[in-house]
Amino acid sequence: MKNIKILRNTFIIVGVPFVLVRLLLAGTNDGVPNFGNMPLAQPPPAIITFDAPGAGTGPFQGTLTYAINPMGTIAGYYFDSNTVTHGFLRAPDGTFTAPIDAPGGGTGPYQGTFTGAINPAGAITGFVSDSSYVFHGYWRDPNGTIHLFDVPGAGTGQLQGTLAPNINPGGVIAGYYVDSSNVNHGFVRAAGGTITPFDAPGAGTGPDQGTFTGVNSVYNLNSAGDISGFSIDANNVYHGYLRRASDGIITVINAPGAGTGPNQGTQCSGINDTRTIVGEYIDANNVYHGYLRRASDGTFTIIDVLGAGTGPGQGTLPENINASGSITGQYVDSLGVNHGFLRTPDGTITTFDAPGGGTGSGQGTVANCNNSHDAITGFYVDSNNTWHGFLRAPQTTPRPRPTPRPRP
Repeated sequence: MKNIKILRNTFIIVGVPFVLVRLLLAGTNDGVPNFGNMPLAQPPPAIITFDAPGAGTGPFQGTLTYAINPMGTIAGYYFDSNTVTHGFLRAPDGTFTAPIDAPGGGTGPYQGTFTGAINPAGAITGFVSDSSYVFHGYWRDPNGTIHLFDVPGAGTGQLQGTLAPNINPGGVIAGYYVDSSNVNHGFVRAAGGTITPFDAPGAGTGPDQGTFTGVNSVYNLNSAGDISGFSIDANNVYHGYLRRASDGIITVINAPGAGTGPNQGTQCSGINDTRTIVGEYIDANNVYHGYLRRASDGTFTIIDVLGAGTGPGQGTLPENINASGSITGQYVDSLGVNHGFLRTPDGTITTFDAPGGGTGSGQGTVANCNNSHDAITGFYVDSNNTWHGFLRAPQTTPRPRPTPRPRP
């Protein structure tokens, strides 16, 4: 598989089953108060780190989190000490539902249940890797019932099948499937079960080319059913796209400055209910730059976090945009270390690092999702290359104390 948002030097959602599994298969391893003069100090938001019960502690084991819903429930998955994958939920009070194992999941290395997204009701979706490394989509009801599905036309060979990383409030699921020729195609599954496949204009038809939805991202599907994603063309160049739910029309998106060589171009990482899209483009020097594309006029705002590296595989990678237009993501510095960031709608960028994040190349903090309150979840890679989840609490403004009235 080609590098699909893997150049950032982290080991993330689809990169794990596609890259590590291929290594494995190859044999490698009133008074009116007076507030006027009162300074309002705002302490930095707390970052809570956590490990799912049963998560392994070795290199390339541990806890990875990708999604948080408006209530603060987090969805993710973990690799145990045998590198088998299991889903989990973390409630706002810190309690876990784990393991979540979908029927048919394999029990070998990098097999099992991968969780991609969670909607406001608590339904989750993702995919299962079976004992033959074939992928199958699933969703889990809020009551815990798991349903499997395969898109017609999905392949049944190794690293083929159905991947379903997105679910919206109405229970619509979006993802992609890999056919028997290893070509990728997008799909949307209605809440009633009807599946509609689609291909972005210009998508390639060779192995590892085609149309993708939600690779390493979990909110490429908004409440209306509009989908963002990207395609890989016949020259292995990336192009973003927007598929409207109302009529199925697909608009190709190319950010200004995007490179036109193999493994360069434009990718979409998230879409909100105004159809505002965030993502990144890879320039001609293989450097990542974030962007914001407004739905109203199609204009772009380029996002480069101060401190982001300017070498190949470095730069700024937005991962999600919430309803108010706040963006979270990561940047990779000049040493290849990952750091989180939050960009508010006025353009202010705040950077952060989870406690315990490693400082080597490919280590550090990967921020994946912010909910409507700007609670952010993601994971960090420690100095031993073990993964751990984190929650960055929303910024709170302390209530000012009123200035006492002077005594008469």
